Amino acid sequence: MSILVTGGAGFIGSNFVLDWLRQSDEPVVNLDVLTYAGNPENLASLDGDARHVFVKGDICDRALIDRLLAEHRPRAIVHFAAESHVDRSISGPGAFMRTNVEGTFNLLEAARAYWSQLAGEEKASFRFHHVSTDEVYGSLQAQDPPFAETNPYEPNSPYSASKAASDHLVRAWHHTYGLPVVTTNCSNNYGPYHFPEKLIPLMIVNALAGKPLPVYGDGQQIRDWLYVTDHCSGIRAVLAGGRLGETYNIGGWNEKANIDIVETVCALLDELRPDPAGPYSRLISYVKDRPGHDRRYAIDARKIERELGWRPAETFETGIRKTVQWYLDHPDWVARVQSGAYRDWVSQQYGG
Repeated sequence: MSILVTGGAGFIGSNFVLDWLRQSDEPVVNLDVLTYAGNPENLASLDGDARHVFVKGDICDRALIDRLLAEHRPRAIVHFAAESHVDRSISGPGAFMRTNVEGTFNLLEAARAYWSQLAGEEKASFRFHHVSTDEVYGSLQAQDPPFAETNPYEPNSPYSASKAASDHLVRAWHHTYGLPVVTTNCSNNYGPYHFPEKLIPLMIVNALAGKPLPVYGDGQQIRDWLYVTDHCSGIRAVLAGGRLGETYNIGGWNEKANIDIVETVCALLDELRPDPAGPYSRLISYVKDRPGHDRRYAIDARKIERELGWRPAETFETGIRKTVQWYLDHPDWVARVQSGAYRDWVSQQYGG
């Protein structure tokens, strides 16, 4: 048996592949097109490991998907592949529509054709696991309860709209064709191998370089933070025991304002890598808020706990310390992902 993972060289996908093969000998066929955020170096520890088959390719390539399914006959598809950065979706939404909507449609059709020709236990046990985001639910006011799986979809960015569309496709392919699907919607992930365009790694990398720490608006936007290996364990739990056609929210029970995240990172760096020039918080710089910036996300993760017994193992305090330490321990990885294209993007987005 094997599983097919899409987007398995990205941040969450590569952590999932590494975590899976730490706990199982079941092979992984890893399909990734290697955009700027897909990094084969994340998987360097698997070089020579026969359990890991890496394929460079696009989920929009139907012939490739069909060939992989026929050749490897996976018992499950775990679909991470997505464009995921809100800021990039605002400046260039086309790539998000192609990958997140067209790519998911293509993958669903390939999976349906493959599953339809299976028989017996192979057919009964097959799963299509779609990995999505809490951003499809829109934004919460301060007094609102956290997002539950029954919340209506109210996406506010091109990114979240494209993910909402993909969620609806997955639901429709289950209800119309009977494709055995499960969907998980996660909160903000953080941890090792996180590309430094996102908040936490950007703050770590900029602080160590003595650069400004750009905070949007007043910094009071609230997110629920989930350590990436906790997300991986939640996905495994849903893949193994989730009810077909159901959605499970995976959250960290850690609501934090962005400015509090930045100040926590600064305090940890002050402790672990003090700067002779002074506290890292001196580098905090407030910048113009991005268009349509959602004010608050929060996840109600009681369903997955109630049905599958899952809860996050990390608190934010333990997870953020591990994350900061990982970046301190891997300066070469950081240097190699900071290409000229990445530097141009940061300059464009944050004004220098």
